[in-house]
Amino acid sequence: MIVKSLAAAALAFLPLAVQAQSTALPTDPAADWSVATSEHRVAVEGGKVWVRVNGTIGEGATPVIFIHGGPGGTHLGFGGLLSLADQRPVILYDQLDSGMSDHPEDPKNWRPERFVAELEAIRKELGIARWHVIGHSWGSALALEYAAAYPEHTASAVLSGTFISTPHWITGTNLLIRDLPDDVAAAIRACEGPKPPAAAICGPATAAFYAAYNGRPDRPAPSPAAIAYRTRYGGKGFNAKVYNAMWGPTEFRASGSLASYDATHLLSRIDGKRVMFVVGQYDEARLDTVQDFVALTPGAELAVVPGGSHAFIGERPDVAEAIYRDWMARIDAREASE
Repeated sequence: MIVKSLAAAALAFLPLAVQAQSTALPTDPAADWSVATSEHRVAVEGGKVWVRVNGTIGEGATPVIFIHGGPGGTHLGFGGLLSLADQRPVILYDQLDSGMSDHPEDPKNWRPERFVAELEAIRKELGIARWHVIGHSWGSALALEYAAAYPEHTASAVLSGTFISTPHWITGTNLLIRDLPDDVAAAIRACEGPKPPAAAICGPATAAFYAAYNGRPDRPAPSPAAIAYRTRYGGKGFNAKVYNAMWGPTEFRASGSLASYDATHLLSRIDGKRVMFVVGQYDEARLDTVQDFVALTPGAELAVVPGGSHAFIGERPDVAEAIYRDWMARIDAREASE
């Protein structure tokens, strides 16, 4: 699901994370796209989260914050979108217990409402009145919950690689398994059963699922800048403990605290004209499922990334950037005219 998928895609792109070094920032952040204009440690329930900003708050267009997936993922998949800072401040962060943020690893913190409160704490700390919230996978659920709870601070909400309901997600992944070659589908079902076969069978079958729906073989190779970025900002990386506790062992089976999670009722509480869903053509989130979400959100838009899977931000970076850039520019223009 959720961001184990995004994290797995990021891991496929880049070498193993190393502990980030604490170094002084150069005077010209534009000289290196991996360098933040400012970095912050924001106090939240349970500890402090690491936040980076490219651009100056209060200058340029309405800021945007990108919300990573997981649970337990990191911001790394959004590194290539820092180019959006030529128009507006771009904010990336790692959720508590992930990446560069504190790792108390206290299960009491692993609640959707705490993750939403984390976003609001960041907004207050940075002094932002309104911002665009763009979530991917599990981050979509947080973007939706935030937009419903804080409409006065939400210029728009983008739900990418959309996870907002575990029952819908599990139904979707099972349909996707059915579409795989018969031998692969049979192997995955066996591996999800009470007596799974050996890893030599389960590993390749799971890899085939990811190659189809989350990290397609034609994705671009990592650039030197991306490799350098992960080296500097990888922190402690993906947190499997959080993922397993909140979600479960695989993309196909939810046994954690999110097993019955369903936020579709919130779609009727938000302003659909300020909502966009984005999925890859071959996304784990399944286009049919997301179209149902769009239908429940009057006025919402849907963008599909051709040739992209759940990892479309890394696979089709130019298309993803263009979609987000155009969407925010149109929302900003609408707000300016109101």
